[in-house]
Amino acid sequence: MSRLRETLAALVSASLLLTPVWGAPSSSLGTVVYADGAHMGAGAASVGATVFGGDRLSTDQSGSIQVRAGAARFLLSGASSATFAKDEATPAAILTRGSATFSTANSKAFALRVASAVIRPNTDQPTIGQVTVLGPKELVVKSTRGSLTVAVEDDVRVIAEGTSYRIVLEPSDTPAAAQGPRGAGGRNSGGPPIKAARSRFIWYAIGFTAVVTFFAVHEALESSDRP
Repeated sequence: MSRLRETLAALVSASLLLTPVWGAPSSSLGTVVYADGAHMGAGAASVGATVFGGDRLSTDQSGSIQVRAGAARFLLSGASSATFAKDEATPAAILTRGSATFSTANSKAFALRVASAVIRPNTDQPTIGQVTVLGPKELVVKSTRGSLTVAVEDDVRVIAEGTSYRIVLEPSDTPAAAQGPRGAGGRNSGGPPIKAARSRFIWYAIGFTAVVTFFAVHEALESSDRP
């Protein structure tokens, strides 16, 4: 009987030691600092809520939600949805619908994904970028402060400050690739433009972005410690 009690006591002790490990939450990626008509998963989002990897954020037609994620801020506009994740050691979000804006204090502060494209700040200077999903393989990327990089596998291009591009992913699915800012040369005996063999996407310049309309830009960028 005493041996049975000793065995049970050992099992209880082991379970107490292991439970904190099994039940430990994953590391947080950010904190909600503003929410209006916004949701985390199936519930309403609230200021102060912690955002973890895998959390899905969404907004109503006129809603918005803002998240502070380390040296970055992320704003999800109305009628939009995104899922937070981690890109190596960098906080990231996967935008699946609508439009999102992010500000960063350095080049490794944040990454935004849309399908196979990854949009990041290009330098360690304060950067503000906006991305809008137009369809499963089409998006618009704007840089209102600093420059951005858009990468699809090994195809990486830079979007300069104040410029805006419509991007079509997997151009092999399109009958003809349009000439981008890098220049594609002449035509092929009167035929359609030739797409570079390694090109993962094509892009079209659509305008100049001169006015910064991002949430509290002066606050977001006034300090590298408070993006």
